[in-house]
Amino acid sequence: MDARIQQVISLMEDDLCRNLTLCERAQVVNLTASHLCRLFKAEMGVSPSRYLKLLRIGEAKNLLETTFLNIKQIMIKVGVNDESHFVRDFKMVYGTTPAQYRGTFRSTLKGDHLVRSKSANDNQK
Repeated sequence: MDARIQQVISLMEDDLCRNLTLCERAQVVNLTASHLCRLFKAEMGVSPSRYLKLLRIGEAKNLLETTFLNIKQIMIKVGVNDESHFVRDFKMVYGTTPAQYRGTFRSTLKGDHLVRSKSANDNQK
């Protein structure tokens, strides 16, 4: 992978809340915005802005699974300001809203825990 693209990706991953423009990202790696966009898309298959959005949505999914933060708190942690866009984008990627995802994830965990508990009890007999 092109080192400049790796550097831009690291920049995104290191601080999801940082809202650098495409021009600012391009300046970091001494490219024009259009050249960065072309290079990035050729390497990653998506534009830099789409890639950042996917990073944010992925981190939001992780926070939904591992924390008790509410949706607004998660949005702030991943650098998203607009709840309707966040919910729409999350649903586009995962097929469900963040709240529904968390509910399904938690009920799956509870169900899995019950199955494990039952089998552990059966083994003790």
